[in-house]
Amino acid sequence: MIARMVKIEIVGPNGLLQEVLSLLRDLGVFQIEQDSTGYIAAGDQRKLRSLLLDEKSLAERIFYQELRDRIDELFACLPQLPTRQSYLDPGSVLESFSETVQRHGVICRELSRKRDSLLKELAELQRYSAFLGALEPYLGPLGPKSSLDFIGVTLREPEALQELVQVLSRLTQDRFETLTAKAADGTLICLIILEQGGGAQQVRAILGEHQVPEMTFPAALAELPFLEKVRTLRTRIEDATAELDVINEELGRFAQRWGALYARVQSWIDDRLALFKDVAFLQQSGMCFFIHGWTPEEDLARLEQAAYRSFGGEVVVERKQILEQDLDQVPVTLRNSPYFRPFELFARLLPLPRYASIDPTPFIAIGFPLFFGMILGDAGYGVVLLCTALALLRRFRTRGAPRDAAKILLISSCYAVVFGACYGEFFGETGAQLLGLEHAFIIERRHAVVPMLYFALSIGTAHVILGLLLGSVTAWKRKTGREALFKLANVVVILCLGLLFLSLIEAVPRLAAGPLILVLLFLIPVLFFSGGFLAPLELMKNVGNIVSYARIMAIGLASVLLARVANSFAGMAGNVVIGVLLAVLFHAVNLALGVFSPAIHALRLHYVEFYSKFVVPGGRRFEPLKR
Repeated sequence: MIARMVKIEIVGPNGLLQEVLSLLRDLGVFQIEQDSTGYIAAGDQRKLRSLLLDEKSLAERIFYQELRDRIDELFACLPQLPTRQSYLDPGSVLESFSETVQRHGVICRELSRKRDSLLKELAELQRYSAFLGALEPYLGPLGPKSSLDFIGVTLREPEALQELVQVLSRLTQDRFETLTAKAADGTLICLIILEQGGGAQQVRAILGEHQVPEMTFPAALAELPFLEKVRTLRTRIEDATAELDVINEELGRFAQRWGALYARVQSWIDDRLALFKDVAFLQQSGMCFFIHGWTPEEDLARLEQAAYRSFGGEVVVERKQILEQDLDQVPVTLRNSPYFRPFELFARLLPLPRYASIDPTPFIAIGFPLFFGMILGDAGYGVVLLCTALALLRRFRTRGAPRDAAKILLISSCYAVVFGACYGEFFGETGAQLLGLEHAFIIERRHAVVPMLYFALSIGTAHVILGLLLGSVTAWKRKTGREALFKLANVVVILCLGLLFLSLIEAVPRLAAGPLILVLLFLIPVLFFSGGFLAPLELMKNVGNIVSYARIMAIGLASVLLARVANSFAGMAGNVVIGVLLAVLFHAVNLALGVFSPAIHALRLHYVEFYSKFVVPGGRRFEPLKR
């Protein structure tokens, strides 16, 4: 049901405003109203001013935001490590804390700058790691004044190596050697070893003509011999890695020591800034503040008691009268019994109903499992879904959408078991026969197609009529008398048409046809008076909605036939194991269809055929202040 809301005005001295807002956030039952119209008389509003323009509040907000930015900048420099919880009250040390965070920020920024510089340097040096790995085994025995020339190249395709060897053989008369290593990106690194004066310049020229890039070392190593470059490069990588480890350890120690404190202050500042977001909708006079909003009636006593315990008589919580022009502004929150509550998941998929209308949750909580069970209608499938729902409930112990969905599946699977017993189906009719249930059924869907069709249409007629009656009640509450009369006239017309149909198939005496026709003739002017010239189209739409419920019979019949096909594979395969596996596979497919198809069509029957009769969308969601 839609919770009854109360219009509230909270008044107190200006000095207690922040404490009152903190209390409201802790309670989580009060929503601030942005528009003060209907709370304060137009003449009195001229004596009030918005807290958004209060210089003290503005300066305080700027201070908190700057401090928050400094803490964010500090955390950006620190590693993400688990820290203990701090219980320090930030409000008592905030002034000195502002200087501390500024000093710590300078230290951490400098460490972070050095860390980033080392990471950038290491990223450049690591490009040579594969090259050095190929060089070191060969160059180890060589002295620093070796008479060899070295050329390193990068080959993107392995086929290019063979062409390179042919070119080198022609230029140097086979007086060269090559070493190759594969880089992390898949490219091939090749080291060409030549004797000094053995044509190194010609080789470099040919490589440049063929756009084969030569491995170059950092500019700081340009003057060193090749072997010294390699050794110096390796040493620098080791030194930079060691320096980086020292900086990371220092930042880690800082995070362990100060991280919990800064996280506590950050959370405290976030709470204060969140309160300032609502300041724009508050007003104050020279001495008092005024907070206007809404709270559920069942939470009003708790709000009043909390205000009295915290502030005594200094803060007053006053209940205001809800005016007719307020009805479209009243926020909506749904409060249902534990059985109905999971089905709010379906009700929230569409826009919330307005405050003065009807909550559709109880009706979908009754209708959805009923339609689901009627369509699936197999006790075996129902047992499987029941076990699945219990497993999901155990998996999702905390309240939330997954747990609500598991509860809906649990309830719906129970209906599937009940209707399966009525239909005599347990993984199809074959399973029921094996269990001796073939004589327990009330109606066999596979052969009773027409009775099942009549049954589905009867359910549809009752469902649509209920929606029209609820719509008439809603229209009467909204003081739209013609709409209420039109919906009631539609109910009578549908009942008369239903009875006329029953008289044609001789389910009721034919003598009733004459009076029914007279009633229909009398209702025609009423329909045009209450619904206008489009009344016949609206009536035909309602009749079409009823016919749409035939899908309950059709989809259920398709499920029965698929189960029969699955069972037939057990005897057609010629091998028991293969037959059972095929039967299980087809039953699994049928079960998947049996979950999604009934769910989708049951929701459609509610959203399209039922909701449209009485639900008035456009309700404001109740969004209370909370942490």
